[in-house]
Amino acid sequence: MICPKCKKDSTRVLDSRETEGHKAVRRRRECEHCKHRFTTFERVELTTFIVVKKDGTRESYDREKVAKGIWKSLEKRKVTKDQVTKIIDAMEERWGQFGGEVPSKMIGEGIMEALKGLDEVAYIRFASVYRQFKDLETFKKEVTKLLK
Repeated sequence: MICPKCKKDSTRVLDSRETEGHKAVRRRRECEHCKHRFTTFERVELTTFIVVKKDGTRESYDREKVAKGIWKSLEKRKVTKDQVTKIIDAMEERWGQFGGEVPSKMIGEGIMEALKGLDEVAYIRFASVYRQFKDLETFKKEVTKLLK
């Protein structure tokens, strides 16, 4: 492991423990060169699929890209990191069952459905970007559907 402070490749593990739900291992590390202490999280990578975009292009699935989109919609909302992690874990498990390729539409719709159950404001924020609302009328229709 490379030290984030001095960039030397000489760290040692001080403490290891499983996280809640046993999805990752939390390791407390110390650089043997500069003595800087830091934490890492290790988890098994189960998501090795390709995302098929609307235009037919393909790219590797990027968990961080999904997380950034979700967090952007959750800005200033009372949602925990653990809640978001659980949502992404559950969705990845579902998407992984479709084999090697997953349509981007399935990913976007899955995120919207998860956000609808978690935080309605975040759902509207995400939907407005994902569905590219062009005007206030489209926005009103989506809010009306949510209220039913």
